[in-house]
Amino acid sequence: MSEARPGLRPLDDALAELLGFASVLPEVETVATFDADGRVLAQDLVSGLHVPPQDNSSMDGYAVRCADLAQAPATLPVTQRIPAGAAAAPLAAGSAARIFTGAPVPAGADAIVMQEDCELHDGLVQIKAQPVAGQWIRRAGEDVTLGATVLASGERLTPASLGLAASIGMATLPVRRRPRVALFSTGDELVMPGDVAPADMKPGAIYNSNRFFLRALLLRLGCEVTDLGIVPDRLDATMEALRGAANRHDLILTSGGVSVGEEDHIKPAVQALGTLALWQIAIKPGKPFAYGRVHDTHFIGLPGNPVSSYVTFLLLVRPFLLKLQGVTEVATKSIAAQAHFDWPRADRRREFLRVRRNAAGGLELFTNQSSGVLTSAVWGDGLVDNPPGRPIAHGDSVRFIPFAEVLR
Repeated sequence: MSEARPGLRPLDDALAELLGFASVLPEVETVATFDADGRVLAQDLVSGLHVPPQDNSSMDGYAVRCADLAQAPATLPVTQRIPAGAAAAPLAAGSAARIFTGAPVPAGADAIVMQEDCELHDGLVQIKAQPVAGQWIRRAGEDVTLGATVLASGERLTPASLGLAASIGMATLPVRRRPRVALFSTGDELVMPGDVAPADMKPGAIYNSNRFFLRALLLRLGCEVTDLGIVPDRLDATMEALRGAANRHDLILTSGGVSVGEEDHIKPAVQALGTLALWQIAIKPGKPFAYGRVHDTHFIGLPGNPVSSYVTFLLLVRPFLLKLQGVTEVATKSIAAQAHFDWPRADRRREFLRVRRNAAGGLELFTNQSSGVLTSAVWGDGLVDNPPGRPIAHGDSVRFIPFAEVLR
């Protein structure tokens, strides 16, 4: 069985070509580390110190010399108290130091005995457990060593990344500029929630759901979004919207109007103003997908059906936008999982089925896989990436793309 109908591009080929069109935005901004979550690092971060900077205690307890405790229990005088942030004097032989979590280990000490194994009486501590050299000591540089690259250029920063950057003293970070994206929908049938009550909807009218989830997805990816609303199903209106958006944005993203009907004006409008390089992908849902340029601005057209628009955004637009921001690893990751369903009617196209994991660790299938049923994307927690022409039987191993992977 062939992979796709004539004229449809295989997904992997289309994605490779799409990413080839994406040049990293050259502008670099300096932002406060507090405000850098989700931004893309523009330079390697190299540590100017060890983290931690010196040996320190990982427990509240007593710093000791193991040689003084060859026999346990043993009693030692407490000669100093070392809280976190204080300097420590060298530990004299035959003595112990009261120490707290995070405090520097005094020179001469080679172990920490946690306080639960000690009893203090009149300045003397009884050590009831024999220590092992190195116990409960965090060594200098065990997290980060001086001169180490802690975060590489092209990494998308996470909350943990910000903490790591702060741990080496970075109050600000160099990041790539946010992509500027113009978003609009086409379709005379579209109505905005709040403009018309459900009871007053005209026959054939639908609420514009795509506008809401596409804007949210763009914002999650760190984009600056200009929402241009709904454009009428007319060629002149479509061309006017594209022409205006091209002047001040890196990407124009549309939904609807990319099929081949008489009311689908995106293709001729883009071709009149620029070029169209990709047209229709061999996937289900999501075949009507377009990439081109309007003047010098990237253009991506998504299908109008909500699940098709949602899936093609995750599979194609997301990696494209990450590449624009300089992310080095943009591939969509999948894992092996067991199907707890049957899918006997395989399509000629590569399919992305909405599923969710059950208590047994298998994948259950949403009953209605129509491209218009957005409920499936809410109910599900991921997609099965099913090759063209492949039926699935209960118990088969399949490739699973968690939404958690592509919604970060």
